[in-house]
Amino acid sequence: MTNKHIYDFIIVGGGIVGVSTALSLIKQHPTKKILLLEKENSFATHQTGHNSGVIHAGVYYEPGSLKAEFCREGLKETIKFCKTHNIPYDQCGKLLVATNDIELQRMSKLFERCKANNIDAEILDQKQLNEIEPNVFGVGAILVRSTGIVDYKLITKKMSEQFESLGGEFLLNSEVSHLEEKKQSIQVTTSNETLNSKYLICCAGLMADRVAKLLKIQINFQIIPFRGEYFRLDDKHNSLVNHLIYPIPDPNLPFLGVHLTKMIDGSITVGPNAVLGFKREGYGLFNFSLKDTIQFLSYKGFYQVIKKNFKSGLHEIKNSIFKRGYLKEVQKYSPQVNLKDLKPYPAGIRAQAVLEDGTLVHDFLFAESKRSIHVCNAPSPAATSAIPIGKYITEKATKAYNNLT
Repeated sequence: MTNKHIYDFIIVGGGIVGVSTALSLIKQHPTKKILLLEKENSFATHQTGHNSGVIHAGVYYEPGSLKAEFCREGLKETIKFCKTHNIPYDQCGKLLVATNDIELQRMSKLFERCKANNIDAEILDQKQLNEIEPNVFGVGAILVRSTGIVDYKLITKKMSEQFESLGGEFLLNSEVSHLEEKKQSIQVTTSNETLNSKYLICCAGLMADRVAKLLKIQINFQIIPFRGEYFRLDDKHNSLVNHLIYPIPDPNLPFLGVHLTKMIDGSITVGPNAVLGFKREGYGLFNFSLKDTIQFLSYKGFYQVIKKNFKSGLHEIKNSIFKRGYLKEVQKYSPQVNLKDLKPYPAGIRAQAVLEDGTLVHDFLFAESKRSIHVCNAPSPAATSAIPIGKYITEKATKAYNNLT
């Protein structure tokens, strides 16, 4: 599919962010030679293919952050893309449910954030909540009607087809093993061949830090994998809820907590928890990589994270080991769910950038060299935000490309 001529742009990473960027780039530069590299035998194999499929509205995010901006725009663009290409989606709406007085107080602050982020939201009292969700326990809720569900693997597939139809090239089974930035190009060595590009865009997800280090870019973070474990409810509960049921977050905890998610295939999942992953790409029941484990154990930021979140971390581990503990998190909203209703479902891995002082990076994070840009942290809602992220990267890459001498 490719030749040895130099490319104008090479994109590393075939998740939804990388593929969206490739499509945006070729639309803006239809005459340029653009190549997309993916190490697996298909696109959307890792984070894109292991998420909950939610089209987020951007409720939780800091007003003015890239996260809030990209998510707000991404929801509109994702729905538009689905309509244009006949991809199934459902704007079923989300309920952020308070189950006690403390959460009710937090809910008021969260509603203010909704308004700050220009999100159309409505406060429901207990009676109103019970009317629309008779199987959900709560003392109040925030209703966000615009939230939806979709299959992001289908969206990624359609984007890759569009990219190819516009003249873009791609190579699968092509893991990048070496990068060297030279005066006139970046040399990209893969498991199969050596290529050259005037400019490089890296959307490597779980391997973002390692790819940046291949170019000797000075970074002050490391990717630490957090494993999110899910269950699927028994099919008899497929009509249990009409909306996505989310918690009111505890501001002292780093992750959101267990929620009930309607899936586009009609099933309902519960999860995720958040436990340390001992393998960056470990989705099975038992996963361990010596390389991955040694790397985070030798990083000082890891110990700061553990110190800051020790109590909540133990709670997550306990619920991972003991299914009944996990069940309690589900029964907080739906007491009628019992242990035998929790069926196996594939886990996901969150690529979490952690700074040296142990700070979890919650916004999008980029690093650059003269001839490259790296997406170092693309947390949820990266899938929702993929189209505006792709446009943003295209703008930055185009400016850098045009300044090359």
